[in-house]
Amino acid sequence: MTQTSFFDFSSNPFFDPKNNPFLDPTKNPFLNKDLADVFTNMKTPGFDVQEMVAAQRKNMEAIAAANKTAVEGVQAIIKRQGEILKEIVDETNALAQEAGSNVGSAPEDQAARNLDAVKTSIEEAVGNMKELSEMLAKSQGEAFEILNHRLTESLEEVKSTIAKAKKK
Repeated sequence: MTQTSFFDFSSNPFFDPKNNPFLDPTKNPFLNKDLADVFTNMKTPGFDVQEMVAAQRKNMEAIAAANKTAVEGVQAIIKRQGEILKEIVDETNALAQEAGSNVGSAPEDQAARNLDAVKTSIEEAVGNMKELSEMLAKSQGEAFEILNHRLTESLEEVKSTIAKAKKK
């Protein structure tokens, strides 16, 4: 892999402190400081950094839990779709066998059976679509509830932190 001229520190004028004041230690006070020390000793006005970190950890945990719930819901839907597909294939095979055994029957009887089979198939398809949409709505609702609960909790934490800051 070849290096582009931009990343070649010796030939790029951007990396020369004479051309770039941000890289000149006399003009940029952050270059002479240990940033870890700066952030460790940083004072926030009334806010506890550990509380903020803990709150963000809780936020990430809530997002992970909501994602897990959503993924489990999708997996359940996919599993159910597979079951529905198997049922359809089994029913189709049964109808084909039945149609083969009724070859000599009257055309009116065959048409009536076919119409009944179509009606049943349509009713089952609508029922399956309703079931899948309910599964999806339930999964989304559960994931939303996790996030909503954490949001409410987070707002209460912010109110508490502000109240503590006012007391100081």
